[in-house]
Amino acid sequence: MGKRIVIVGPAWPLRGGLSTYNERLCKAFNDAGHDCSILSFSLQYPSVLFPGKTQYSSDPAPENISIDTAINSVNPLNWLSVGNRYRKLAPDLMVFRYWMPFMAPALGSIARRVHKNGHTRLLAIADNIYPHEKHFYDQACTNYFVNSMDGFMTMSQSVLKDLQTLVPQKPSQYVPHPMYDNFGALQDKTAAKQALGLDPAKHYLLFFGFIRQYKGLDLLLKSFAASGLKDRNVCLLIAGEYYEDSAPYKALIKDLDLQHAVVERNDFIPNGEVATYFSACDMVVQTYHSATQSGVTQIAYHFNKPMLVTDVGGLAETVPHNEVGYVCAKDEHVIATALNDFYDNARESAFSSHARTFKQNFSWDKVMDALLGV
Repeated sequence: MGKRIVIVGPAWPLRGGLSTYNERLCKAFNDAGHDCSILSFSLQYPSVLFPGKTQYSSDPAPENISIDTAINSVNPLNWLSVGNRYRKLAPDLMVFRYWMPFMAPALGSIARRVHKNGHTRLLAIADNIYPHEKHFYDQACTNYFVNSMDGFMTMSQSVLKDLQTLVPQKPSQYVPHPMYDNFGALQDKTAAKQALGLDPAKHYLLFFGFIRQYKGLDLLLKSFAASGLKDRNVCLLIAGEYYEDSAPYKALIKDLDLQHAVVERNDFIPNGEVATYFSACDMVVQTYHSATQSGVTQIAYHFNKPMLVTDVGGLAETVPHNEVGYVCAKDEHVIATALNDFYDNARESAFSSHARTFKQNFSWDKVMDALLGV
């Protein structure tokens, strides 16, 4: 018998990977015979705190998904109202996305109100326990949230370990980030380059997603310069919006003499264009300084793309070294060696073939089973 399930977290018209994940998980639950909807935000971030250009998507609304845009992240009266309404609705399960301590007061307060009905189970998908950028309030807010939950699922072993130090008595389970299969089909590489206005004769390495310090674009630029690939008809394609000052990166590109080897598309990439960017590249590169898990990795798997990742957080857990790509130390020379190896030894075809097989490990069924099992 199907359950009534509510996913609590960002959804359309809010943009970004969290929204994409929540909508895809909702679809999976509904396809499996459950009655699933999403409780999202009417106000996610005050404008003064949002680092990007806009919080809202230009894509059409997802089909056949009910989204209640009700949570105001900074209004305690709203938290009580929303919590009381869902306490009375009494779904069987509420799945809260937890990705940053700023959201803990709102989500934890709603959870505590709902819990009073004695029926609804409260679970969290914990993207992070400790955030990439630290704040004085992190520990207190995180404690407030995790203590309101009945159980947890994490998408990296490092987050599971962090979680178990805080609430060892509560059930928790690790399941890898599932594959994003909702961005359309792989396109012809030459056609994709032409659609993006790229030179079809050049090869492209893709850095995808919003740009923040922890994502290591600086390390990638230094590694690419050290590899000498700029003199071998290879370019970096940087596709994503700056969520911090772009000036240091622009200066680094100039200092490394990479102006003619770097192509930047510094806007948020809408869902309808994701396939074109991934189809145009030879390999996806994630030289993160720190990480938990990555949705970019799971988009790359969907398009059977080789990957290079640094050995941080959960990235190495999902990219078998020398099979699907490379797992490298955070060292520009080690990364440069791997980049050269990829082209010197024509690894693209073999890595893509392994990705096609290995991606079967990242199903949405496993996520649903874990949540219902916990």
